Amino acid sequence: MLEGFNFRIIWEYMPFFLEGLRNTFLISIVSIFLALIAGIIACACRLSPWRLLRGLSIVYIESIRSTPLLVQIYFFYFGLPTLGLRVPEIQTGILALMLNSGAYIAEIVRAGITSVPNGQIEAGVSSGLNYFQRMRFIVLPQALGITVPPLLGQAIVLVKDTALLSLISVMELTRCGQTLTSERFMPTEAFFTVAFFYLCIYFVLKPLADWSQKKLIFREAY
Repeated sequence: MLEGFNFRIIWEYMPFFLEGLRNTFLISIVSIFLALIAGIIACACRLSPWRLLRGLSIVYIESIRSTPLLVQIYFFYFGLPTLGLRVPEIQTGILALMLNSGAYIAEIVRAGITSVPNGQIEAGVSSGLNYFQRMRFIVLPQALGITVPPLLGQAIVLVKDTALLSLISVMELTRCGQTLTSERFMPTEAFFTVAFFYLCIYFVLKPLADWSQKKLIFREAY
């Protein structure tokens, strides 16, 4: 089965793939961090008593969740230059991934916060706790226990979504596989290596996710 498989060419291109792996990690980490910020802000606006903020948040979340990520990447890549904004490919990809994941994170966080029973919040009010104390001692400890697993799952999805940035010439793992295929016409070797590195990333993140869940001092609300 592996008689025609050329490991030598993989070793020859290994520095190239390692550079793509580094770029994938960099893009993923920055995008996840910014997506968390965007998601928390969007969630706060969605739960805000001000209708304008709620409306803007709903428009953002629903428009992002109802359109494919690839369309959003193309929109920013081809649309921003027409507005006079020249943004490099990597920054364009990070922007698209941030806004895309931020919309899903906003709903994950909102689901965690709204899952806390109103009776507990009312008990906090009757005990004299202000808004920030209720969030600190009642809402967030329970909400975090619920939201951490889906947030970690969303982070893994974001890492895999970086593959779409190859379509705008970002030199990440999938783009490295495309380059090897175009130069040597060895798609099996190229995308076997790409898949191997993505599997390595997954098997690093999955135990980390399991470990963080076990170490959490927070408990889910029942």
